Amino acid sequence: MKHARKSDAFDHTVRIYYEDTDAGGVVYYANYLKFFERCRTEWLRAMGFDQVDLLRDPGIAFVVRSVDLDYLKPARLDDLLTISLEVEKITRSQIFFRQHVRRGDTRETWEELVNGAIQVVCVRIDTGTGRMKVTSIPAPLRAQLEAIQ
Repeated sequence: MKHARKSDAFDHTVRIYYEDTDAGGVVYYANYLKFFERCRTEWLRAMGFDQVDLLRDPGIAFVVRSVDLDYLKPARLDDLLTISLEVEKITRSQIFFRQHVRRGDTRETWEELVNGAIQVVCVRIDTGTGRMKVTSIPAPLRAQLEAIQ
């Protein structure tokens, strides 16, 4: 399903290595979740928020709450892919993303391979017990996120 690409979309490039594929050279389906995670991490980093720093102070992390993926075409060994994200919605403690895996040299020639809706929730982590509790997205990060919507 095609949709209009938002102007604030973020792109991250991934090369497919043998370790990403099955014996036939096709990307194993679960690896797309790793590619999406890397894209979200690099997106946060590009905005000036390193996940290690967020974990240390203010003691928060983003965890995946739900995923809905459509596998359209396979990626293969040595493909150079563009992993993209767009912020669909932000609530007090959650971010809803639309993410894509595309193959091709330019935006004009991209071929959509996988797309999905990913919902993450902000949690505070008690380092002593490892317990997590839903919490509000910190104000500086929230302000930046709302500015791009």
